[in-house]
Amino acid sequence: MGPPAGEFKNKNLLVTGAGRGIGKRLALGFARLGARVALLGRSKAEIDLAHIEIEQTGGSALRIRADVTDPEQLALAVDRVRVVFGGAVDILICAAATPGPLNSFMSTPLKAWTETIQTNLFGVVHSCRAVLPSMIDKRAGKIIVLVCESDAQSHLNLSAYTTSKTAVVRFVESLAMEIAEHNVQVNCLDPGPAYTNFTDEIIRAEHRLEHSIVNQAKETRRTGGVSPDLQLQQAAFLASEQSNHITGKLIHVTDDWKKLRNATLRPDSLTLRRMNK
Repeated sequence: MGPPAGEFKNKNLLVTGAGRGIGKRLALGFARLGARVALLGRSKAEIDLAHIEIEQTGGSALRIRADVTDPEQLALAVDRVRVVFGGAVDILICAAATPGPLNSFMSTPLKAWTETIQTNLFGVVHSCRAVLPSMIDKRAGKIIVLVCESDAQSHLNLSAYTTSKTAVVRFVESLAMEIAEHNVQVNCLDPGPAYTNFTDEIIRAEHRLEHSIVNQAKETRRTGGVSPDLQLQQAAFLASEQSNHITGKLIHVTDDWKKLRNATLRPDSLTLRRMNK
């Protein structure tokens, strides 16, 4: 069981990268919980399909075709949510991301490397800039940024991806300190292994990557990875008022949210520094 039923009824949720992978999974999940979901993505076909799936189950959704690397498109998207849903974004989930070049730093075109940073880091920056003014005005808001293995050891030929995702965690830690006084919480969520396009890309590049990474991807493809329900429970907790005391943290999908609900956390707990323990 997650947060109380009805917690998200009439809440406005914006999900970037909502057309596929974990972004789509969470968009569908929050729609089932009663949220009005704005599906933001670059692919019209993908967000059209997600929209159909939500409406078929009686949910409420809005399609927004936009690119997170363009701050103006994000600002327009947030305005559109306000007009169509009749209110500002209450919850932002940043799921838009790219694996980037799965190759060595020196053999990767610089353009491909920097494009990964643009999507994975600046995409989050632009999304936060777009939603924060209204969240600060109403003194309420939740931002959840998806990251993967940011506090794990570095891996061969994944420099653009791991650099961008680790930078995002530090950005979230810094931002959390600045907006805490406005009762807006921002956290990172590591959703654990899940079968997505990224899984297949790793397997296709197996001759350039470490065996452990490839074997994990093959296992994820075989099993499907972490339970979607577990991912939704953790995200729902971070999006609910039960987590108002948690901000600037890196939460793993396997962390016990029921214990976190009543926990008093040290400043350095559940951050990037957990890797040193």
